[in-house]
Amino acid sequence: MFGKKITKGANAVVTGAGSGIGRAFALEIVRRGGRVVCADISLERAQETVEMIMDQVAGKLKNPDLVFVAQAWAVKCDVSKLKDVEALALQAEEIFGGTEDNTAIDLVVNNAGVGAGGKPIGETTIEDWKWTIGVNLWGVIHGCHVFAPRLRKKGAVRKCGIINVASTASFAAAPLMSAYNVTKAGALALTETLASEMAGTGVNVTALCPTFVKTNITKDGRIDPASNQLANKLMEWTGVSADGVVKETLNALDKGQLYVLPQLDARMIWRMKRLMPRSYTRGAGLLARVAAKAF
Repeated sequence: MFGKKITKGANAVVTGAGSGIGRAFALEIVRRGGRVVCADISLERAQETVEMIMDQVAGKLKNPDLVFVAQAWAVKCDVSKLKDVEALALQAEEIFGGTEDNTAIDLVVNNAGVGAGGKPIGETTIEDWKWTIGVNLWGVIHGCHVFAPRLRKKGAVRKCGIINVASTASFAAAPLMSAYNVTKAGALALTETLASEMAGTGVNVTALCPTFVKTNITKDGRIDPASNQLANKLMEWTGVSADGVVKETLNALDKGQLYVLPQLDARMIWRMKRLMPRSYTRGAGLLARVAAKAF
């Protein structure tokens, strides 16, 4: 039982599954033989992901007319609201055939997030602070609060896991990104705490901390035009796809790896911040200004 990989044939719940990294997680989980509840604040986008999964399964079966067992379901969920996440858990249990005390869920990916930035501290509105914290931090808190107790019970008989999508912003502290940085730092700290609490329970916990990945996070974010343009160019420049990042993260979860820093720049920032904290802080501001002019 414990020899089986968590991500092979998993019953999974993915938030923010309507696009980007969340969609890539949903598709890859099904490729590994799993089933997935695709949760998103936009039911339409979640349904698009489900349709992509169904097309993927049909293509694999080489017969689009063949009837096959459903692999994915779309659920509307605003992760900033606890009641929505609680309802999501109940729907997932109903779909997979489990209960709160005997969960059928093997994997939870707390991915839903929004982008915010472009203004210094003091100019970022309180409304934008609350909005960013609501999704990026409270969303992860709600996900862990609701699903962690279920998985803790299950871990005694079958290995299971939680992936929280943080960001290199959780430790990079880049200028003009205060609200985003704070929420991602909180998400990382929560993940580290959860990993400590879950040690020895059969529940693996992983934090994904990428830099720029090709997604549409800037499209729905609250980012000033200049910073938005820079972010989009950096995503194009890196050329890193969500698919590769997701595969690495799922493999890391299976191995019990806590941190996933999929890009070289993320690993360099991680080391520099710890080896030369004062120099790093000064250099981060200078680099941000140079990058803004270069792009």
